[in-house]
Amino acid sequence: NISGYHIREAGSTAVQEAAFTLAAGIAYVEEVSKAGLPVDEFAPRLSFYFISHSDFFEEIAKFRAARRVWASIMKERFGARKPESMRLRFHCQTAGSSLTAVQPMNNVTRTAYQALAAVLGGCQSLHTNGMDEALAIPSEEAMKLALRTQQILLEETGVAHSIDPLGGSYLVETLTDQTEKEIRAYLERIDAMGGTVAALERNFFQQEIADSAYAYQVAKERGEKTVVGVNKFREEEPEEPAIPLHSLDPRTEQTQKERLARVKRERDSGRIRKLLDELKEVARTDENLMPVTIECVRAYATEGEIVNALKEAFGLYREPIVF
Repeated sequence: NISGYHIREAGSTAVQEAAFTLAAGIAYVEEVSKAGLPVDEFAPRLSFYFISHSDFFEEIAKFRAARRVWASIMKERFGARKPESMRLRFHCQTAGSSLTAVQPMNNVTRTAYQALAAVLGGCQSLHTNGMDEALAIPSEEAMKLALRTQQILLEETGVAHSIDPLGGSYLVETLTDQTEKEIRAYLERIDAMGGTVAALERNFFQQEIADSAYAYQVAKERGEKTVVGVNKFREEEPEEPAIPLHSLDPRTEQTQKERLARVKRERDSGRIRKLLDELKEVARTDENLMPVTIECVRAYATEGEIVNALKEAFGLYREPIVF
């Protein structure tokens, strides 16, 4: 799964989200192809993860444009022949960064429209956020309402009964063409830098996202970008949230600590040490890490132990500061 989730939630534009996610996909396909696997052997299993944000038609156009661009990349750049290799399958999540702590019931409406845009844009699977996620982990009631939002879309509206239902609309087609052009322009810039990894090393993606996030925040503070309940149609907020929030059981942390301690007592510590050493050795080569990683998990090595072993081999990534 090739994810643009954190790209968009960090503040990217719709075009940046699509372009940078597809750039990551290109890098993955290049690396797997270099390993000798034919593109049609693995490309049908690729999938993507996008966000559906608040600009309804922009989001639909983004999904449609990304699908076009990916199909042409796979066919023309990588020589894919199977139709399944050229398809852009994607999971979609509504935008957590669009949710507001004030007037949280408004988030129900935001999520519903974002979910509708995702469906009209052709997502294969969907996650709808809880109305209270700007305040806490979703309550059971908020999670149920988010689920019901999807079920109403599927069972009552009929929007899932046709493929690309907005295809042919002048607005949607024009926006799709424009978005495709802008995505391709970004991909050309990234190729000119030497590809995705080189662009990352130059801090290109990070700086582009930071700039767009700053511009968006400034637009909200100036009132140029309306957020209902925040910079327009505000109300006097109560001291306590108007909806019940999820509360953590204070015993949960202690229970988890006890379970972890029991697992560590009962597992074969000698085998764990041997496997973690093997993991570090393999990580220093070009060999496949998955077999030994799976053996570590089967032996009940913890996620933290596995990550720490890989840190020793790879070091810790520190984002470069480029001005």
